[in-house]
Amino acid sequence: MAEPTFVQVFGTGAVRLASGATTSSAGLFIPDSALTAAGLTTPSTATAEGHLTAVFLGAKAYLSQANFDANIDQSLIIADGFSSFTTRGTNNTAYRQDQLTLSLAKIDTGASIQPTDY
Repeated sequence: MAEPTFVQVFGTGAVRLASGATTSSAGLFIPDSALTAAGLTTPSTATAEGHLTAVFLGAKAYLSQANFDANIDQSLIIADGFSSFTTRGTNNTAYRQDQLTLSLAKIDTGASIQPTDY
């Protein structure tokens, strides 16, 4: 199989922008519609953390253990972790903590995590 595509990981409409006459700089474009599909109901007013959460939830749909097992070119797995509860602040306000687990797989070279390895 092949490396997961930008659309598979980031959602419909996601593209890698190249530097050139029509763009000010290269980068990754993820449209609001892809974030909305991942559960972010108001991308225009959402926080940075909300955007990141939507990116992870959207990517989790494709970067599953089943797809990892079937595709030797996939290097990441996003899976649900365990929910827990904690208290925070001076009033000990109750918070729910939900986990997403990101696993990164590469041939063992003994090196640290380097984004270019995945």
